[in-house]
Amino acid sequence: MRRNHSTTPRLSHVLGSLLLLAAAGVGTLGADRTAQAATPTPLNRVVPAPASVTPGGTPYRITRDTRVRVDGSAEVRRIGDYLAGLLRPATGYPLPVTDHGTGGIRLRLGQGDFGAEGYRLHSGAGGVTLTARTPAGLFHGVQTLRQLLPAAVERKTVQPGPWRIAGGTVQDRPRYAYRGAMLDVSRHFFTVAQVKRYIDQLALYKVNELHLHLSDDQGWRIAIDSWPRLASYGGSTQVGGGPGGHYTKADYREIVRYAASRYLEVVPEIDMPGHTNAALASYARLNCDGVAPPLYTGTEVGFSSLCVPKEVTYDFVDDVVRELAALTPGRYLHIGGDEAHSTSHADYVTFMDRAQPVVARYGKTVIAWHQLTGAHPAKGALAQYWGLDDTSAAEKAQVAQAARNGTGLILSPADRTYLDMKYTRDTGPGQDWAGLVEVKRSYDWDPGAYLAGAPASAVRGVEAPLWTENVTNTAEIEYMAFPRLAGAAELGWSPAATHDWNAYRVRLAAQGPRWDALGIHYYRSPQVPWPAR
Repeated sequence: MRRNHSTTPRLSHVLGSLLLLAAAGVGTLGADRTAQAATPTPLNRVVPAPASVTPGGTPYRITRDTRVRVDGSAEVRRIGDYLAGLLRPATGYPLPVTDHGTGGIRLRLGQGDFGAEGYRLHSGAGGVTLTARTPAGLFHGVQTLRQLLPAAVERKTVQPGPWRIAGGTVQDRPRYAYRGAMLDVSRHFFTVAQVKRYIDQLALYKVNELHLHLSDDQGWRIAIDSWPRLASYGGSTQVGGGPGGHYTKADYREIVRYAASRYLEVVPEIDMPGHTNAALASYARLNCDGVAPPLYTGTEVGFSSLCVPKEVTYDFVDDVVRELAALTPGRYLHIGGDEAHSTSHADYVTFMDRAQPVVARYGKTVIAWHQLTGAHPAKGALAQYWGLDDTSAAEKAQVAQAARNGTGLILSPADRTYLDMKYTRDTGPGQDWAGLVEVKRSYDWDPGAYLAGAPASAVRGVEAPLWTENVTNTAEIEYMAFPRLAGAAELGWSPAATHDWNAYRVRLAAQGPRWDALGIHYYRSPQVPWPAR
């Protein structure tokens, strides 16, 4: 193409005009972006969806003069300190926590239809007030307040703001009391710091149960004083033959403490009578033939079993449960019970009949995988259902019958909630034995109506397990968990009436910039209209 590099005075005038117009356009675009940043997030654009939202009134703006006001309770002050600690880095404001003054952000305990974990958030020009009957409710309200601020509030350096919270009222409480996530630390071991990071991510979405899978064929991850080789030898490797690891009792107490500070309860699991090769390798006397097998670093299942007829087996169960219960202030202790393929049905029933009372003796409620319903679930026991949509009708009927007889259910259908399933054939890491689980599939089901024949009242909640045969580090944990974990949390928290995929995907998309700000590595599903980066 022929180019003319000469510039006449008339052309210069035209170019100058175009430049002025372009500058005006840039200015307009910048103003539009500023206006957009100044528009507060609508009260209903959070995850999980609140029970009730009444928008209206003038937004509240956090400024350098804002204070976090708390009542006289030490626990409420701690939540106030937590909130101020979240907001200070990005705002650059001092945000003192005080029990004096007016306005600002107020956290208070009070009466109302909040239940054990609900809250009310009211925002107006004069301030924001969070009210709950319990500290847990206040903490969950803080997570909602956090999502009502721009995603940049999650950054650790000062950001421009503005920091506005839309006017109106949110009234909220959970659908289910049990809203869980499971992390398998047996197939691959994760440090205390890695578990704490996951706890913080769970807390953002009002998850209140952290199920830790502490033992399996590939590794035993908790120190037991009366059986020390379980951790020192049984925990010395992992899938693929890496170095493994285990938690000392001090480590475990620190995880429990940190979880409690985020209002999560730790649910420890010792899988029995199958998935026990690490224990069998550590102590020959736990084997029926008295011969310890080698440590195992593969991924097959169903080949190991405690020796049901031996009395030493029940000494082992008693010691492990006693020590673990003493470390765990929470209500539950999980005894596994799945894939015991090398245990006869009669032996399985015998074992479960003897193991469940041990848990009760040390003050805990039994949780087991749903195979427990093929034995005799103890009164008050919870069965965790991990079957698929196409699991046999007979197996589903067995679980439903147990539910009708009083056994509570935690729903973790593998082809809906297992976070280790691949999203698509081309996404990894992960597995596909339960199918491919894209974001819509993981969200678009109703726990209350999922299991035919089981009364809705039997459903205690939802849990999203993350098995780690193929998951080796924090980035992989996050990629498999996000965005699906947010959907499982919403299924556990939000009223059934709010359940709508098309509305949810828009709210979920708004979480993307928040995850970017938090440094969370997530899967940008094409099913979700993510904002451009």
